[in-house]
Amino acid sequence: MTTGTEPPDTAPRTPGRGVRSGARAAIAVPHLRTDRWWLAPAATAAGLLAFVVYSTWRAFSDAHYYAAPYVSPFYSPCLAERCRTMHAGPNADLFGSWWAISPAIIILIFPLGFRLTCYYYRKAYYRGFWLSPPACAVPEPHRKYTGESRFPLILQNVHRYFFYAALLVAGVLTYDTVLAFRDTHYRWGHMGLGTLVFLVNIVLIWAYTLSCHSCRHIVGGRLKHFSRHPVRYRMWGLVSRLNARHMLLAWASLISVALADFYVYLVASGAFDDPRFF
Repeated sequence: MTTGTEPPDTAPRTPGRGVRSGARAAIAVPHLRTDRWWLAPAATAAGLLAFVVYSTWRAFSDAHYYAAPYVSPFYSPCLAERCRTMHAGPNADLFGSWWAISPAIIILIFPLGFRLTCYYYRKAYYRGFWLSPPACAVPEPHRKYTGESRFPLILQNVHRYFFYAALLVAGVLTYDTVLAFRDTHYRWGHMGLGTLVFLVNIVLIWAYTLSCHSCRHIVGGRLKHFSRHPVRYRMWGLVSRLNARHMLLAWASLISVALADFYVYLVASGAFDDPRFF
């Protein structure tokens, strides 16, 4: 029914499918937003790109990742024979002398895989890098949408398995944090600035990991009657409160793990002396 209020049909019509096809509403402009909607995806892309560049440099540098009693979270656990010897540290010579590149490559695939397939990060880099879509009420430039049903995006479904691996990595980083309560001669009962850095980092790592949507489903999913499972219900409630801050925890833990690695780099390279509190 015509009301006389429709805008004139001046929008360009192109064959095919997608938001810019002939099936789109007759609106001449691509979108009606007048705010700076591009700031959020641009800042997200810049932040993620900065971490990718930094982590790639540190992973392939293969140096300055251990300064007793601190070990970089990028290199822990160190699973190659060529790793630095760390007293009571996370050494395991599972990969022999044939492993010629940085040992960080072995372990980083698990926490990075967990983050790459994370529901929040998927939204972040879909918008920031693929513009799919760049923002709410802003059309994407792609002519069709297939979701995550085809290769390679169908691999996003392995997120739940990366979650289990992330739990193991978080456990090892917790062990590293405990070892940080030693001095340079491995004597217990000491604390330095690095210990505090490690403490903040492991708290954020655990908070981000446990706020994961997969964790929320594991502790409370498929329950028809919460009243019959009071313990799981309380766990589900706690994870749900964390899950509401999943985005904040994702960024905070990403920054903290990079800062923890950079702190170890500064101490190991001799650029900075670790202040000791006691």
